[in-house]
Amino acid sequence: MLKKLSPILVLLLLIFTVWYLFYSSMPSDVEETDVPISRFSTLRALEHVEQTAKAPHFVGSNNHSRVRNYIIDELQKQGLEVQTQQGYVLNNSGTLSYAQNVLSRINGTGDGEAIVLMSHYDSAVHSSYGASDAASGVATILEGIRAFLAENPSHENDIILLFTDVEETGLLGAQLFIKEHPWAKDVKLALNFESRGSGGNSFMLLETNKGNANLVENFVKANPSFPSTSSLYYSIYKMLPNDTDLTVLREEGKVNGFNFAFIDDHFDYHTANDTPANLDPETLAHQGSYLMPLLNYFKDADLNNLDSEEDLIYFNVPPGELLTYPFSWILPMLLIATLLFLGITVYGLSTKGLSLKSIFKGAVPYFISLIGAALFSFLLWELCLIIYPQYGEMEHGFTYNGYYYISAVIFLSLAIAFFVYSNFKDKDPRAGYFVIPLLFWLIISALVSFYLKGAAYFVIPVFFGCIQLWVMLRQRKPNLFLMFFLSLPALIIIRPFLVTFAVALGLKILFVAALFTVFLFSLFLPVFLYFGRKKILAGLGFLIFTTLFIIAHFKSGFSEDRQKPNSLVYLYDADAEKATWNTYDEIFDSWTTPFLGEDPAESPRDVNFESKYSSGFTYSVPAPLVPIEEPGIIYRRTSMDSLSALKNYSLKIAPNRKVNRIELFVDRDKNFENFTVNNQLADSVKLGSGTFHVFSKRWSNLAAPLSCC
Repeated sequence: MLKKLSPILVLLLLIFTVWYLFYSSMPSDVEETDVPISRFSTLRALEHVEQTAKAPHFVGSNNHSRVRNYIIDELQKQGLEVQTQQGYVLNNSGTLSYAQNVLSRINGTGDGEAIVLMSHYDSAVHSSYGASDAASGVATILEGIRAFLAENPSHENDIILLFTDVEETGLLGAQLFIKEHPWAKDVKLALNFESRGSGGNSFMLLETNKGNANLVENFVKANPSFPSTSSLYYSIYKMLPNDTDLTVLREEGKVNGFNFAFIDDHFDYHTANDTPANLDPETLAHQGSYLMPLLNYFKDADLNNLDSEEDLIYFNVPPGELLTYPFSWILPMLLIATLLFLGITVYGLSTKGLSLKSIFKGAVPYFISLIGAALFSFLLWELCLIIYPQYGEMEHGFTYNGYYYISAVIFLSLAIAFFVYSNFKDKDPRAGYFVIPLLFWLIISALVSFYLKGAAYFVIPVFFGCIQLWVMLRQRKPNLFLMFFLSLPALIIIRPFLVTFAVALGLKILFVAALFTVFLFSLFLPVFLYFGRKKILAGLGFLIFTTLFIIAHFKSGFSEDRQKPNSLVYLYDADAEKATWNTYDEIFDSWTTPFLGEDPAESPRDVNFESKYSSGFTYSVPAPLVPIEEPGIIYRRTSMDSLSALKNYSLKIAPNRKVNRIELFVDRDKNFENFTVNNQLADSVKLGSGTFHVFSKRWSNLAAPLSCC
């Protein structure tokens, strides 16, 4: 009787395990009452978020000053001495701004070496309330340091609190600190709290100029309750152009550090929906669950022992453990896994438990499932873009109903895999169906071991798969519970990528979720091959897919809470004395139509105006002239030597009205030997041509502006 019920029980156990892996990955209960003053309270931290994110507080706005004063007041309430650091900063992208950092220092008993807790307090222009990005970081530090001081522990290392300014415009506050503040030379480690969404797990991402071994080992010793990280994230993060304030400290101050950031609900990022109401309390609790143990550990740790020449592979496993091993194990583990796989396969062939026919026959359903799931998922999203053209307006690439599409694709992929495998009869040796999927995963493990070393731990399921293959060769009907537990490492390792990639990179890569689903399915073949009613499971998977897709349809529109992203830019050409309304949108609504009309003209291609996503204006229509005070401009040549190849110019701009941003556009063929603005001298970089250029990042874009605010 138990054997007949085994498939049902195993399926229920699988469902429970998947739920547990999601549930246990972050704090789940933040309905706190009477939290001791020496403990981090999420509700108290949320009060800081609500105060700092009452309104957009971008650089230059009135609320920007209000938030800065709020932080100062809260630090002074805790008896801390507070200072501000102010000054102009010019980065190598040609961005200039006046930054005003807020700092405080808690002295320890040691020699003055310090850890810095940091987040930025400015919000993104123009409409973002900045609750997640990064009032959540400010709140985490304010509440965390309050709890720390309430316990009044002795500590050897100094603790610097750094709330940077002008992060959104170019990480300028961090540059001001690391280049000019006397405390910067004392900083040995940084904990930076950031966001790229408004919910979900907070991921730990390392930043180091050398190996990560000592940082990871110290992180493990600090023992945070809900680590969510892996060396794959570390490897990918190093390849991407995304920067944080910590990047500045690492590059220019040789400071090691940890970023803690969350990315779920990416549609709220840098929009008017980044409000306190949309910030998940559990996510804020997750940030606090990193800060407190790390602060309590590093307050007395040896901060001069964080550099390393060695890298570690690492990934988290439930409940709250981080497994690590050195990069030097990558090739030996790959070699052992390969030999183990080959040895068991040869054994199976020699004992007739396997045949070449069964192995190659087993490749057919695997590749049909893999290609079919990826292809259908890709076409599904392309169809969605046709049916729902409004999705193209979501520049983040992730729609409000995006999680329904990810879930739908996962169940569609499962339905395809179960259906395909249901058409291959049980009379074939089942072990043969597992050989090619296991070999393919071994090949993937080998490729990442050479080209994406942080993902080398993908080889671990191969070891357990080899054990399963051995058992399948030795037993006609293996114990399904044993097979299930041997497949768990694959579930633990692959599960995070079913959702994370599509959220981080957009729904255009939904097919990646399909691929990972089939990879995971194939590593559970030692379980699923012994299920007798696969077509029922395929039908159930398709039913769930259909239900999720229908729900997504009814959530595909926009509402007061989930608004359509709109853009409307008023441009006044003072030379031509004409004005235009311009937009990045393809679809108009009741808000934009009165300005743009029903049939606007396409925007001229020569209109240059910076956009975060490098998109140009789509439409442009004439606009009424508004009396805008023109800036005062004094432009003259200061060098009159006609024999010199260099020409010196002076430019002075007086806005004559309150402005938050000025952009100067220069033809790409014009280079600067040097460039000084507000007494800030731009760095010069020698390019491959042998010439020196300032604003090195400018030359990677055709029309990048020099800007200041």
